[in-house]
Amino acid sequence: MDALFESAFLPDAPSFVLEADLMDKHKGPVAGLDEAGRGPWAGPVVAASVILNPDRIPEGLNDSKKLTEKEREERFEEIMASAIVGIAIGHVKRIDRDNILQASLWAMRRSFREMEAPAVAALIDGNIKPKRFPCPARPVVGGDGISVSIAAASIVAKVTRDRMMVKLSKRYRKYGWERNKGYGTREHAEAIQKHGVCLHHRRSFSPIEKALGVAETPELQLG
Repeated sequence: MDALFESAFLPDAPSFVLEADLMDKHKGPVAGLDEAGRGPWAGPVVAASVILNPDRIPEGLNDSKKLTEKEREERFEEIMASAIVGIAIGHVKRIDRDNILQASLWAMRRSFREMEAPAVAALIDGNIKPKRFPCPARPVVGGDGISVSIAAASIVAKVTRDRMMVKLSKRYRKYGWERNKGYGTREHAEAIQKHGVCLHHRRSFSPIEKALGVAETPELQLG
């Protein structure tokens, strides 16, 4: 079953079907991978790899975007207590140097290697398999709504990144990151227009390039 076929037949909720298929084929544990933060103007991209215990799969796993913040936090704690998890951070310097896609793929590979126990195969959200991936991997379009392992990875990545942005917001209060998490909201855009950008903004993103282009002083550029 290829990624395009899977995306055309989305189930009502993620299941363990794809994992069971790969476990049977490769005779070992299977990891789900996803990332959070490809679209924001500021902050890192975060990737997570998760190997679920088939006997202790938390209830209510789903695409992190379909869950409330409270639900994500609850599922996050359950996943961390019962699964094998690897997390990797693609910082802004890497995003600006390599572009956001390559930084995301790098973070996925790194998160896989960060797990304490190896997986024999992987399910990756999206339509791209990272180059030099260390095991057989299957891209799954819309995977966080199909595979519980990818859904778990999406939750871990999202909660980890949101917590990072809330922490950063305490130092950079003017951008409202505790609310917008670095995304291009009106509040964020108005703050950039008023205060300029800081070192956590992605200079390779068009709105930030434009903000820097109209900056008149180094102080405005650095925030």
